[in-house]
Amino acid sequence: MLELYQFELSQFSEKVRLILDYKGLEYKKVEVTPGIGQLEVYKISGQRQVPVLKDGDTVVADSTEIALYLDRKYPEKPLIPTDGVARGKCLLMEEWADESLGLKGRKAFFHALNHYPSFRSSFLPENTPDILKTFVNAFPSEIMDVFSLGVGFGKDVLKEAEKGLKQDLEALTLILHDQPYLTGDKPTLADLTVAALTTIIKFPSVAYYDLDINLEGKGIPGLADNSAYEPFFTWRDRIYADFRQPVDKSNRNNSSGNSGDSKPTTIEIE
Repeated sequence: MLELYQFELSQFSEKVRLILDYKGLEYKKVEVTPGIGQLEVYKISGQRQVPVLKDGDTVVADSTEIALYLDRKYPEKPLIPTDGVARGKCLLMEEWADESLGLKGRKAFFHALNHYPSFRSSFLPENTPDILKTFVNAFPSEIMDVFSLGVGFGKDVLKEAEKGLKQDLEALTLILHDQPYLTGDKPTLADLTVAALTTIIKFPSVAYYDLDINLEGKGIPGLADNSAYEPFFTWRDRIYADFRQPVDKSNRNNSSGNSGDSKPTTIEIE
């Protein structure tokens, strides 16, 4: 049984989950607690970042390395074309998505949390008392900006990231206007990477994240609700409908399953 050490809300963990579902591979999610839980990740992989895939005695870190490993070990439904030009386009676009969409998406998400109170409060659990929701809505943006600086994201950096994402989404919309996939007529690693990394910009309307909050259909104001990018998000949601297994929220408390949509096991440190 494959084991995926992950953060449930991580875009790059989601990238690996989408790849695993695309290939039809069963796996067990192991939710890593930020901080102390990463010590266990370090023990098995020699580094502290997720995602990490454990396949028997083989341990692979980094979402791209995991994708390459899975394509070698489980070649059914290949991710990367064999043709030289198509392969080059796929790998180039996957790298661009990791470095551009991945990082800028996370920064824009922080910017939206800072400056849109309703967006911020929508990420609270459903059973959050109204008084706490009101408090979160009223939290001053200036204090949230200080928090962002604490994690290395200044206000100007966040604004630039959101501006850059608009250009990225426009480019993706144009590329997909006359073709079904980013590099041609078949889905590749480039498509799965772009689809997964843009969930944090606008979450699909179906539940794919196994969390106590309802993310379905939520997105960053100004990006998720911009009609110019609607064709792109329609394409993205089609990728998810075709290849990703949704979460069964009616069975969320059942952690004994072994499939990718079962509730994650949490690491415990002795």
